[in-house]
Amino acid sequence: MEAVAKARYVRGSARKMRQVMDIVRGKNVEDALNILRFTRKKSALALEKLLRSAVSNAMNIYGDKLPDPHDLTITEVKCDDGPMLKRISARAMGRAYRIRKRSCHMKIVVSSEES
Repeated sequence: MEAVAKARYVRGSARKMRQVMDIVRGKNVEDALNILRFTRKKSALALEKLLRSAVSNAMNIYGDKLPDPHDLTITEVKCDDGPMLKRISARAMGRAYRIRKRSCHMKIVVSSEES
């Protein structure tokens, strides 16, 4: 039994998001939530919210067939680049530098051991 959760257009670069994803990849949901709760990165908050959504999706899909939601494991986490917001920063002598405000698309899959 597996459940999927996706978050699109999350503010933050995919590279920084992948650093946090590598920490929880393949872990138990309960362990991953504890790790994300005490990880001091902005990306950890978005990933924790997405993980809770995936667990909730599993509970809604499988209901009574799911013995305990904390017995789920993270089987797949994926992060891709999203669109960039392009802004201008004023510089000396009338020049303009480009500021790229990045976003990303995240996907997480949780499944139970019996599947």
